[in-house]
Amino acid sequence: MDKTDETPQHLSDLISRNAERLTDADTRLLDVLMQNPLRAALENGKEVSSRAGLHPSSAVRLAKRLGFEGYPEFRTFLQTSLANEGEDFTNGAARVAARLLRADDGALVSSVIDSEIAALQNARAVVTDTQIRAFSQALRGSRRIFVVGTGHFGALAHLINLRLNRSGYEASDLTATPNLMRETLMMMSDRDVLWLFAFRSPPSLMHDIRAVAAERGATTLAITDLAGGRFTPLPEHHIIVSRGALGQSQSLVVPMTIANTVILDLAAIDDGRSLKAIERFDRFREQGPPFGWA
Repeated sequence: MDKTDETPQHLSDLISRNAERLTDADTRLLDVLMQNPLRAALENGKEVSSRAGLHPSSAVRLAKRLGFEGYPEFRTFLQTSLANEGEDFTNGAARVAARLLRADDGALVSSVIDSEIAALQNARAVVTDTQIRAFSQALRGSRRIFVVGTGHFGALAHLINLRLNRSGYEASDLTATPNLMRETLMMMSDRDVLWLFAFRSPPSLMHDIRAVAAERGATTLAITDLAGGRFTPLPEHHIIVSRGALGQSQSLVVPMTIANTVILDLAAIDDGRSLKAIERFDRFREQGPPFGWA
């Protein structure tokens, strides 16, 4: 592509710059590209031309009119534009496709690891020890801890609930027993803590549970991204962190790392409560009944 001008970042910018040079066939092709940019970023020129009902070479001619040497270079531009887009996709298939676009052929493992490292480095920059300590102090002083995570975060909620119980704290994973949720919430008081994990758009259930906690005076902790953190009223303690940009893996590594850090800090300030409980559990596991699966 001609490097004398600043390279546009998006297809719409590229079209605007070259509008006067485009033919009717180019317009048909661009309509196809704009309707499904994800598919366009994965297909070759012949496939895109076929979907537009045009000669296989039409996509190549469009790419050259837009200043590229050929369609492969144009497709690379589409992939880069898509992978660098700032907004997250709400469609799961789109998120997976964007991640694949970031990975070079034969380098998927490296791509995933690099994206996790980048997300963790971002967490290092935005999450402070003071925030972690606020969480652990709230947990230390609680009578009971209610943990909530939906979707993929149900697995994280289950893990945190398990670790809290093994550390000697009475914790309940609310979403693990939905049939008992009302009965469990009925026991919530101002001596308790609600710990939420929410990313993207939390379901109405999570907002309802937050409302119950507020009404009963329980302290709410939340680990969310920007989109998942819109609770009313606001949590008493709130860590907002990205799990990675579009095209990055956006796994549970970042929120899990933060949650595990909170539990580690809790063990550092609870005068041996966590360590003693873990020792008791280890002895029971080694000497207790042979459950086999435990």
